[in-house]
Amino acid sequence: MPTEFKYSQLKLIPDITQDGVSKPSQRKNGNANKLDARDRAIHDWYRFVLSFPPHLVRDYISKFGLGSQDTLLDPFCGTGTTLVEAKLQKVKSVGVEANPFARFAASVKVNWDINPDLLMEQANEIAYSALNLLKLQGLDDNEPFSKVPSKLALRTLEPEAEKLILTNSISPLPLHKTLILLDCMKPFESQSCYPHALLALGNALVFKISNLRFGPEVGVRKPKLDAPVVSNWLIEVEKIINDLKGIQSNSYPESIVHFGDARQIDAYIEPQSIDAVITSPPYPNEKDYTRTTRLESVLLGFIKSKADLRALKSYLVRSNTRNVYKHDDDDLWIADHAEIQQIASNIEKRRIELEKDSGFERLYSRVAKLYFGGMARHLGELRKVLKPGAKLAYVVGDQASYLRVMIRTGKLLAEIAEELGYTVERIDLFRTRLATATKEQLREEVVILTWTGKAKK
Repeated sequence: MPTEFKYSQLKLIPDITQDGVSKPSQRKNGNANKLDARDRAIHDWYRFVLSFPPHLVRDYISKFGLGSQDTLLDPFCGTGTTLVEAKLQKVKSVGVEANPFARFAASVKVNWDINPDLLMEQANEIAYSALNLLKLQGLDDNEPFSKVPSKLALRTLEPEAEKLILTNSISPLPLHKTLILLDCMKPFESQSCYPHALLALGNALVFKISNLRFGPEVGVRKPKLDAPVVSNWLIEVEKIINDLKGIQSNSYPESIVHFGDARQIDAYIEPQSIDAVITSPPYPNEKDYTRTTRLESVLLGFIKSKADLRALKSYLVRSNTRNVYKHDDDDLWIADHAEIQQIASNIEKRRIELEKDSGFERLYSRVAKLYFGGMARHLGELRKVLKPGAKLAYVVGDQASYLRVMIRTGKLLAEIAEELGYTVERIDLFRTRLATATKEQLREEVVILTWTGKAKK
Protein backbone atom coordinates (compact mmCIF):
# COMPACT_ATOMS: atom_id res chain seq x y z
CA MET A 1 0.00 0.00 0.00
CA PRO A 2 1.40 3.45 -0.84
CA THR A 3 2.79 5.03 2.31
CA GLU A 4 2.19 8.61 1.19
CA PHE A 5 -1.61 8.35 1.30
CA LYS A 6 -3.02 9.60 4.61
CA TYR A 7 -6.76 9.91 5.22
CA SER A 8 -6.13 12.58 7.84
CA GLN A 9 -4.36 14.73 5.23
CA LEU A 10 -7.30 14.81 2.85
CA LYS A 11 -9.33 17.99 2.58
CA LEU A 12 -12.70 17.10 4.11
CA ILE A 13 -15.32 19.50 2.73
CA PRO A 14 -17.96 20.62 3.27
CA ASP A 15 -17.44 20.67 7.01
CA ILE A 16 -20.28 20.91 9.51
CA THR A 17 -20.32 24.04 11.63
CA GLN A 18 -21.51 24.18 15.24
CA ASP A 19 -25.06 25.02 14.17
CA GLY A 20 -25.14 21.92 11.95
CA VAL A 21 -24.97 23.75 8.61
CA SER A 22 -22.61 22.65 5.85
CA LYS A 23 -20.53 25.60 4.68
CA PRO A 24 -20.78 25.41 0.88
CA SER A 25 -24.46 24.52 0.49
CA GLN A 26 -25.85 25.94 3.73
CA ARG A 27 -28.00 22.84 4.16
CA LYS A 28 -28.76 21.62 7.63
CA ASN A 29 -27.33 18.19 8.28
CA GLY A 30 -30.77 16.66 8.83
CA ASN A 31 -32.02 17.99 5.48
CA ALA A 32 -28.96 17.14 3.39
CA ASN A 33 -30.40 13.85 2.13
CA LYS A 34 -34.01 15.02 1.68
CA LEU A 35 -35.77 15.65 -1.61
CA ASP A 36 -36.43 19.34 -2.14
CA ALA A 37 -39.95 20.31 -3.20
CA ARG A 38 -38.55 21.82 -6.40
CA ASP A 39 -36.97 18.45 -7.28
CA ARG A 40 -40.11 16.34 -7.05
CA ALA A 41 -40.89 16.54 -10.77
CA ILE A 42 -39.80 13.29 -12.49
CA HIS A 43 -37.59 12.22 -9.56
CA ASP A 44 -40.72 11.51 -7.53
CA TRP A 45 -42.30 9.18 -10.11
CA TYR A 46 -40.60 6.43 -8.12
CA ARG A 47 -37.49 6.52 -5.94
CA PHE A 48 -35.87 4.62 -3.11
CA VAL A 49 -36.70 6.28 0.21
CA LEU A 50 -33.00 6.54 1.07
CA SER A 51 -31.85 7.59 -2.42
CA PHE A 52 -29.21 10.31 -2.53
CA PRO A 53 -30.78 13.65 -3.47
CA PRO A 54 -30.83 15.39 -6.87
CA HIS A 55 -29.21 18.53 -5.45
CA LEU A 56 -26.06 16.52 -4.67
CA VAL A 57 -25.84 15.32 -8.27
CA ARG A 58 -26.42 18.87 -9.49
CA ASP A 59 -23.59 20.15 -7.29
CA TYR A 60 -21.06 17.72 -8.75
CA ILE A 61 -22.21 18.19 -12.34
CA SER A 62 -21.39 21.86 -11.76
CA LYS A 63 -18.12 21.20 -9.91
CA PHE A 64 -16.94 18.85 -12.65
CA GLY A 65 -17.88 21.42 -15.31
CA LEU A 66 -19.95 18.93 -17.30
CA GLY A 67 -21.80 20.06 -20.40
CA SER A 68 -23.56 18.82 -23.52
CA GLN A 69 -20.33 17.41 -24.95
CA ASP A 70 -19.79 15.11 -21.95
CA THR A 71 -21.14 11.69 -20.95
CA LEU A 72 -21.90 10.98 -17.30
CA LEU A 73 -22.05 7.40 -15.95
CA ASP A 74 -23.85 6.05 -12.90
CA PRO A 75 -22.73 2.40 -12.53
CA PHE A 76 -25.08 1.83 -9.55
CA CYS A 77 -27.91 3.91 -10.98
CA GLY A 78 -30.77 2.58 -8.84
CA THR A 79 -33.96 4.42 -9.75
CA GLY A 80 -32.15 7.00 -11.86
CA THR A 81 -31.47 10.07 -9.72
CA THR A 82 -28.17 10.81 -11.47
CA LEU A 83 -29.58 10.11 -14.94
CA VAL A 84 -32.66 12.30 -14.50
CA GLU A 85 -30.63 15.18 -13.11
CA ALA A 86 -28.04 14.84 -15.87
CA LYS A 87 -30.79 14.98 -18.50
CA LEU A 88 -32.30 18.07 -16.89
CA GLN A 89 -28.83 19.68 -16.97
CA LYS A 90 -28.46 18.78 -20.69
CA VAL A 91 -25.69 16.22 -20.05
CA LYS A 92 -25.69 12.84 -21.83
CA SER A 93 -25.84 9.96 -19.37
CA VAL A 94 -25.70 6.20 -19.09
CA GLY A 95 -26.57 3.96 -16.17
CA VAL A 96 -26.06 0.35 -15.13
CA GLU A 97 -28.36 -1.34 -12.60
CA ALA A 98 -28.66 -4.98 -11.47
CA ASN A 99 -32.11 -4.74 -9.86
CA PRO A 100 -34.64 -5.29 -12.69
CA PHE A 101 -37.39 -3.16 -11.20
CA ALA A 102 -35.04 -0.31 -10.29
CA ARG A 103 -33.59 -0.48 -13.81
CA PHE A 104 -37.13 -0.36 -15.21
CA ALA A 105 -37.96 2.67 -13.06
CA ALA A 106 -34.82 4.51 -14.16
CA SER A 107 -35.48 3.78 -17.84
CA VAL A 108 -39.06 5.10 -17.58
CA LYS A 109 -37.96 8.22 -15.71
CA VAL A 110 -35.61 9.24 -18.54
CA ASN A 111 -38.15 8.51 -21.31
CA TRP A 112 -39.86 11.84 -21.94
CA ASP A 113 -40.93 11.21 -25.53
CA ILE A 114 -44.40 9.76 -24.95
CA ASN A 115 -47.67 11.58 -25.60
CA PRO A 116 -49.08 12.65 -22.20
CA ASP A 117 -52.59 13.08 -23.61
CA LEU A 118 -52.51 9.51 -24.93
CA LEU A 119 -51.35 8.28 -21.51
CA MET A 120 -54.32 10.02 -19.88
CA GLU A 121 -56.72 8.60 -22.45
CA GLN A 122 -55.48 5.05 -21.95
CA ALA A 123 -55.37 5.40 -18.17
CA ASN A 124 -59.00 6.52 -18.10
CA GLU A 125 -59.98 3.56 -20.27
CA ILE A 126 -58.14 1.17 -17.96
CA ALA A 127 -59.67 2.75 -14.86
CA TYR A 128 -63.18 2.52 -16.33
CA SER A 129 -62.72 -1.19 -17.05
CA ALA A 130 -61.26 -1.94 -13.62
CA LEU A 131 -63.97 -0.07 -11.70
CA ASN A 132 -66.68 -1.81 -13.68
CA LEU A 133 -65.20 -5.26 -13.03
CA LEU A 134 -64.98 -4.50 -9.33
CA LYS A 135 -68.58 -3.27 -9.24
CA LEU A 136 -69.71 -6.51 -10.88
CA GLN A 137 -68.05 -8.27 -7.93
CA GLY A 138 -69.89 -6.05 -5.45
CA LEU A 139 -66.86 -3.83 -4.71
CA ASP A 140 -66.74 -0.05 -4.95
CA ASP A 141 -63.10 1.05 -5.04
CA ASN A 142 -64.20 4.65 -4.50
CA GLU A 143 -65.78 3.62 -1.19
CA PRO A 144 -63.08 1.56 0.56
CA PHE A 145 -63.73 -0.34 3.78
CA SER A 146 -67.19 -1.34 2.62
CA LYS A 147 -68.36 -4.89 3.29
CA VAL A 148 -66.89 -7.55 1.00
CA PRO A 149 -69.50 -9.94 -0.46
CA SER A 150 -69.28 -13.21 1.45
CA LYS A 151 -69.21 -15.35 -1.70
CA LEU A 152 -66.43 -13.37 -3.40
CA ALA A 153 -63.20 -15.37 -3.80
CA LEU A 154 -60.40 -12.79 -3.62
CA ARG A 155 -57.56 -13.01 -6.12
CA THR A 156 -54.17 -13.99 -4.69
CA LEU A 157 -50.60 -14.39 -5.87
CA GLU A 158 -49.16 -17.72 -6.93
CA PRO A 159 -47.79 -19.54 -3.84
CA GLU A 160 -44.14 -19.21 -4.89
CA ALA A 161 -44.54 -15.51 -5.60
CA GLU A 162 -46.36 -14.93 -2.31
CA LYS A 163 -43.41 -16.39 -0.39
CA LEU A 164 -41.13 -13.75 -1.88
CA ILE A 165 -42.90 -10.71 -0.41
CA LEU A 166 -42.88 -9.57 3.21
CA THR A 167 -45.71 -11.07 5.24
CA ASN A 168 -48.67 -8.67 5.47
CA SER A 169 -46.98 -6.17 3.15
CA ILE A 170 -50.30 -5.84 1.34
CA SER A 171 -53.75 -6.77 2.67
CA PRO A 172 -55.99 -9.27 0.81
CA LEU A 173 -58.57 -6.80 -0.52
CA PRO A 174 -56.10 -4.18 -1.90
CA LEU A 175 -54.14 -7.07 -3.43
CA HIS A 176 -57.27 -8.38 -5.13
CA LYS A 177 -58.08 -4.95 -6.57
CA THR A 178 -54.48 -4.45 -7.71
CA LEU A 179 -54.53 -7.75 -9.60
CA ILE A 180 -57.80 -6.74 -11.27
CA LEU A 181 -56.25 -3.42 -12.32
CA LEU A 182 -53.21 -5.22 -13.73
CA ASP A 183 -55.47 -7.46 -15.80
CA CYS A 184 -57.13 -4.38 -17.24
CA MET A 185 -53.73 -2.91 -18.11
CA LYS A 186 -52.52 -5.98 -20.05
CA PRO A 187 -54.22 -5.11 -23.37
CA PHE A 188 -52.03 -1.98 -23.46
CA GLU A 189 -48.68 -3.76 -22.90
CA SER A 190 -47.48 -3.02 -26.43
CA GLN A 191 -48.32 0.68 -26.20
CA SER A 192 -45.61 3.31 -25.70
CA CYS A 193 -47.35 4.69 -22.60
CA TYR A 194 -47.62 1.34 -20.81
CA PRO A 195 -44.28 1.52 -18.90
CA HIS A 196 -45.26 4.89 -17.42
CA ALA A 197 -48.65 3.53 -16.36
CA LEU A 198 -46.97 0.51 -14.78
CA LEU A 199 -44.42 2.64 -12.90
CA ALA A 200 -47.29 4.79 -11.60
CA LEU A 201 -48.83 1.64 -10.14
CA GLY A 202 -45.50 0.66 -8.58
CA ASN A 203 -45.30 4.00 -6.80
CA ALA A 204 -48.92 3.86 -5.67
CA LEU A 205 -48.40 0.33 -4.36
CA VAL A 206 -45.45 1.26 -2.19
CA PHE A 207 -46.70 4.49 -0.67
CA LYS A 208 -50.52 4.35 -0.74
CA ILE A 209 -51.90 0.85 -1.27
CA SER A 210 -49.58 -1.43 0.70
CA ASN A 211 -48.78 -1.72 4.40
CA LEU A 212 -45.10 -0.96 3.93
CA ARG A 213 -43.21 1.50 6.09
CA PHE A 214 -39.67 2.76 5.64
CA GLY A 215 -36.95 3.58 8.14
CA PRO A 216 -33.40 2.33 7.97
CA GLU A 217 -35.06 -0.89 6.75
CA VAL A 218 -38.30 -1.65 4.98
CA GLY A 219 -40.94 -3.08 7.30
CA VAL A 220 -44.69 -3.57 7.71
CA ARG A 221 -47.02 -1.27 9.63
CA LYS A 222 -50.35 -2.31 11.13
CA PRO A 223 -52.27 -3.85 8.20
CA LYS A 224 -55.12 -1.79 6.81
CA LEU A 225 -58.21 -3.67 5.69
CA ASP A 226 -58.62 -1.72 2.47
CA ALA A 227 -57.30 1.14 0.36
CA PRO A 228 -58.39 2.82 -2.89
CA VAL A 229 -56.38 1.30 -5.72
CA VAL A 230 -57.63 2.77 -9.00
CA SER A 231 -57.86 6.37 -7.78
CA ASN A 232 -54.42 6.23 -6.13
CA TRP A 233 -52.98 4.87 -9.36
CA LEU A 234 -54.64 7.65 -11.38
CA ILE A 235 -53.14 10.27 -9.07
CA GLU A 236 -49.67 8.92 -9.88
CA VAL A 237 -50.47 8.81 -13.61
CA GLU A 238 -51.61 12.44 -13.51
CA LYS A 239 -48.39 13.40 -11.73
CA ILE A 240 -46.37 11.89 -14.59
CA ILE A 241 -48.57 13.62 -17.19
CA ASN A 242 -48.18 17.03 -15.57
CA ASP A 243 -44.40 16.63 -15.33
CA LEU A 244 -44.14 15.58 -18.98
CA LYS A 245 -46.18 18.56 -20.13
CA GLY A 246 -43.82 20.82 -18.21
CA ILE A 247 -40.68 19.63 -20.00
CA GLN A 248 -41.69 18.55 -23.50
CA SER A 249 -41.18 21.98 -25.04
CA ASN A 250 -37.42 21.59 -24.57
CA SER A 251 -34.78 19.37 -26.15
CA TYR A 252 -32.87 16.93 -23.93
CA PRO A 253 -29.93 14.58 -24.54
CA GLU A 254 -30.06 10.81 -24.68
CA SER A 255 -29.99 8.72 -21.52
CA ILE A 256 -29.48 4.93 -21.62
CA VAL A 257 -29.99 2.41 -18.80
CA HIS A 258 -28.34 -1.02 -19.01
CA PHE A 259 -29.28 -4.07 -16.95
CA GLY A 260 -26.07 -5.49 -15.57
CA ASP A 261 -23.35 -5.94 -12.97
CA ALA A 262 -21.26 -2.89 -12.04
CA ARG A 263 -18.28 -5.20 -11.52
CA GLN A 264 -18.33 -5.97 -15.26
CA ILE A 265 -18.92 -2.44 -16.44
CA ASP A 266 -16.87 -2.80 -19.64
CA ALA A 267 -19.41 -5.34 -20.92
CA TYR A 268 -21.99 -2.55 -21.37
CA ILE A 269 -20.01 0.65 -21.96
CA GLU A 270 -17.73 1.60 -24.86
CA PRO A 271 -13.99 1.94 -24.05
CA GLN A 272 -12.84 5.43 -23.07
CA SER A 273 -16.29 6.93 -23.57
CA ILE A 274 -17.04 8.31 -20.08
CA ASP A 275 -16.11 11.80 -18.89
CA ALA A 276 -17.43 11.56 -15.33
CA VAL A 277 -19.05 9.26 -12.76
CA ILE A 278 -21.50 10.26 -10.04
CA THR A 279 -22.90 7.36 -8.07
CA SER A 280 -23.82 5.88 -4.71
CA PRO A 281 -22.95 2.18 -4.41
CA PRO A 282 -24.36 -0.03 -1.65
CA TYR A 283 -22.77 0.32 1.77
CA PRO A 284 -21.22 -2.61 3.69
CA ASN A 285 -24.04 -3.49 6.09
CA GLU A 286 -26.78 -6.04 6.67
CA LYS A 287 -29.32 -4.20 4.51
CA ASP A 288 -30.80 -6.51 1.89
CA TYR A 289 -31.39 -3.98 -0.88
CA THR A 290 -33.69 -6.35 -2.77
CA ARG A 291 -36.27 -6.13 0.06
CA THR A 292 -36.78 -2.44 -0.67
CA THR A 293 -38.39 -3.21 -4.05
CA ARG A 294 -39.70 -6.71 -3.33
CA LEU A 295 -43.46 -6.01 -3.30
CA GLU A 296 -43.61 -4.08 -6.56
CA SER A 297 -41.06 -6.40 -8.20
CA VAL A 298 -43.25 -9.42 -7.49
CA LEU A 299 -46.69 -7.92 -8.13
CA LEU A 300 -45.65 -6.30 -11.39
CA GLY A 301 -43.89 -9.42 -12.67
CA PHE A 302 -40.20 -8.54 -12.46
CA ILE A 303 -39.44 -11.35 -9.99
CA LYS A 304 -41.53 -14.52 -10.21
CA SER A 305 -39.53 -17.14 -8.30
CA LYS A 306 -36.70 -17.78 -5.87
CA ALA A 307 -34.51 -18.53 -8.88
CA ASP A 308 -35.19 -15.02 -10.21
CA LEU A 309 -34.28 -13.56 -6.82
CA ARG A 310 -31.05 -15.57 -6.62
CA ALA A 311 -30.12 -14.45 -10.12
CA LEU A 312 -30.72 -10.82 -9.16
CA LYS A 313 -28.54 -11.11 -6.05
CA SER A 314 -25.70 -12.68 -8.00
CA TYR A 315 -25.32 -9.43 -9.96
CA LEU A 316 -24.92 -7.29 -6.84
CA VAL A 317 -21.81 -6.23 -4.96
CA ARG A 318 -21.69 -8.44 -1.87
CA SER A 319 -22.73 -5.89 0.77
CA ASN A 320 -24.70 -8.22 3.09
CA THR A 321 -24.83 -11.87 4.08
CA ARG A 322 -28.01 -12.55 2.08
CA ASN A 323 -26.16 -12.46 -1.24
CA VAL A 324 -22.95 -14.38 -0.51
CA TYR A 325 -22.15 -17.50 -2.53
CA LYS A 326 -19.50 -20.22 -2.09
CA HIS A 327 -17.82 -19.43 -5.39
CA ASP A 328 -17.40 -15.69 -4.64
CA ASP A 329 -13.79 -14.58 -4.96
CA ASP A 330 -13.94 -10.77 -5.17
CA ASP A 331 -11.94 -10.69 -1.93
CA LEU A 332 -8.83 -11.63 -3.95
CA TRP A 333 -8.78 -8.03 -5.15
CA ILE A 334 -7.99 -6.77 -1.63
CA ALA A 335 -5.97 -9.74 -0.32
CA ASP A 336 -2.96 -7.49 0.35
CA HIS A 337 -4.88 -4.58 1.89
CA ALA A 338 -3.80 -4.76 5.53
CA GLU A 339 -6.51 -2.57 7.06
CA ILE A 340 -9.40 -4.39 5.40
CA GLN A 341 -7.93 -7.72 6.45
CA GLN A 342 -7.62 -6.39 10.01
CA ILE A 343 -11.24 -5.20 10.03
CA ALA A 344 -12.38 -8.66 8.93
CA SER A 345 -10.22 -10.22 11.64
CA ASN A 346 -11.68 -7.86 14.27
CA ILE A 347 -15.23 -8.76 13.21
CA GLU A 348 -14.50 -12.47 13.52
CA LYS A 349 -12.77 -11.97 16.87
CA ARG A 350 -15.77 -10.00 18.17
CA ARG A 351 -18.13 -12.71 16.92
CA ILE A 352 -16.27 -15.38 18.85
CA GLU A 353 -16.11 -13.24 22.00
CA LEU A 354 -19.86 -12.60 21.87
CA GLU A 355 -20.59 -16.27 21.03
CA LYS A 356 -22.54 -15.30 17.94
CA ASP A 357 -22.85 -18.52 16.00
CA SER A 358 -25.62 -18.26 13.41
CA GLY A 359 -24.88 -18.95 9.78
CA PHE A 360 -25.24 -15.28 8.86
CA GLU A 361 -23.02 -14.10 11.73
CA ARG A 362 -20.30 -16.48 10.65
CA LEU A 363 -20.30 -14.69 7.26
CA TYR A 364 -19.80 -11.16 8.64
CA SER A 365 -16.02 -11.11 8.26
CA ARG A 366 -16.22 -12.60 4.78
CA VAL A 367 -18.78 -10.04 3.63
CA ALA A 368 -16.49 -7.19 4.72
CA LYS A 369 -13.74 -8.55 2.46
CA LEU A 370 -16.08 -9.40 -0.41
CA TYR A 371 -17.62 -5.94 -0.35
CA PHE A 372 -14.34 -4.07 -0.68
CA GLY A 373 -13.09 -6.68 -3.12
CA GLY A 374 -16.18 -6.15 -5.23
CA MET A 375 -15.68 -2.39 -5.18
CA ALA A 376 -12.01 -2.87 -6.13
CA ARG A 377 -13.08 -5.12 -9.01
CA HIS A 378 -15.59 -2.49 -10.10
CA LEU A 379 -13.02 0.32 -10.02
CA GLY A 380 -10.53 -1.89 -11.81
CA GLU A 381 -12.88 -2.72 -14.68
CA LEU A 382 -14.20 0.85 -14.76
CA ARG A 383 -10.78 2.11 -15.88
CA LYS A 384 -11.39 0.65 -19.35
CA VAL A 385 -14.39 2.91 -20.05
CA LEU A 386 -13.06 6.17 -18.59
CA LYS A 387 -11.37 8.90 -20.56
CA PRO A 388 -8.04 10.04 -19.05
CA GLY A 389 -8.83 12.89 -16.70
CA ALA A 390 -12.35 11.66 -15.96
CA LYS A 391 -13.80 12.91 -12.66
CA LEU A 392 -15.58 10.58 -10.23
CA ALA A 393 -17.78 11.10 -7.17
CA TYR A 394 -18.72 8.13 -4.96
CA VAL A 395 -21.25 8.72 -2.17
CA VAL A 396 -20.55 6.21 0.61
CA GLY A 397 -21.08 5.96 4.36
CA ASP A 398 -19.28 4.69 7.43
CA GLN A 399 -20.81 1.54 8.86
CA ALA A 400 -20.79 -0.37 12.15
CA SER A 401 -23.36 -3.04 11.31
CA TYR A 402 -21.05 -5.99 11.85
CA LEU A 403 -20.93 -6.40 15.63
CA ARG A 404 -20.14 -2.68 16.05
CA VAL A 405 -16.76 -2.87 14.35
CA MET A 406 -16.26 0.49 12.66
CA ILE A 407 -15.79 0.48 8.89
CA ARG A 408 -14.61 3.81 7.42
CA THR A 409 -15.95 3.15 3.95
CA GLY A 410 -14.85 6.38 2.28
CA LYS A 411 -11.29 6.13 3.57
CA LEU A 412 -10.92 2.53 2.45
CA LEU A 413 -12.49 3.14 -0.96
CA ALA A 414 -10.09 6.03 -1.51
CA GLU A 415 -7.11 3.83 -0.65
CA ILE A 416 -8.30 1.10 -3.02
CA ALA A 417 -8.80 3.63 -5.81
CA GLU A 418 -5.31 5.06 -5.36
CA GLU A 419 -3.77 1.61 -5.52
CA LEU A 420 -5.52 1.09 -8.87
CA GLY A 421 -4.13 4.28 -10.39
CA TYR A 422 -6.75 6.89 -9.54
CA THR A 423 -5.81 10.20 -7.96
CA VAL A 424 -7.69 10.91 -4.74
CA GLU A 425 -8.57 14.59 -4.91
CA ARG A 426 -10.42 14.89 -1.61
CA ILE A 427 -13.23 13.44 0.50
CA ASP A 428 -16.21 15.78 0.95
CA LEU A 429 -18.41 15.43 4.01
CA PHE A 430 -22.01 15.11 2.82
CA ARG A 431 -23.71 14.66 6.19
CA THR A 432 -23.47 12.81 9.50
CA ARG A 433 -26.00 10.39 10.93
CA LEU A 434 -26.39 8.78 14.34
CA ALA A 435 -25.74 5.03 14.50
CA THR A 436 -28.44 3.54 16.73
CA ALA A 437 -26.26 0.59 17.78
CA THR A 438 -23.14 2.53 18.80
CA LYS A 439 -24.61 6.03 19.38
CA GLU A 440 -21.75 7.38 17.27
CA GLN A 441 -22.01 9.96 14.51
CA LEU A 442 -21.20 8.22 11.26
CA ARG A 443 -19.97 10.12 8.22
CA GLU A 444 -21.55 9.99 4.80
CA GLU A 445 -18.93 11.20 2.38
CA VAL A 446 -18.29 11.83 -1.28
CA VAL A 447 -14.98 10.37 -2.44
CA ILE A 448 -13.66 12.52 -5.31
CA LEU A 449 -11.30 10.81 -7.75
CA THR A 450 -9.60 11.55 -11.06
CA TRP A 451 -8.67 8.78 -13.48
CA THR A 452 -5.00 9.30 -14.43
CA GLY A 453 -5.17 7.05 -17.47
CA LYS A 454 -2.45 4.77 -16.12
CA ALA A 455 -3.27 1.62 -14.15
CA LYS A 456 -1.01 0.68 -11.27
CA LYS A 457 -2.13 -2.95 -11.15
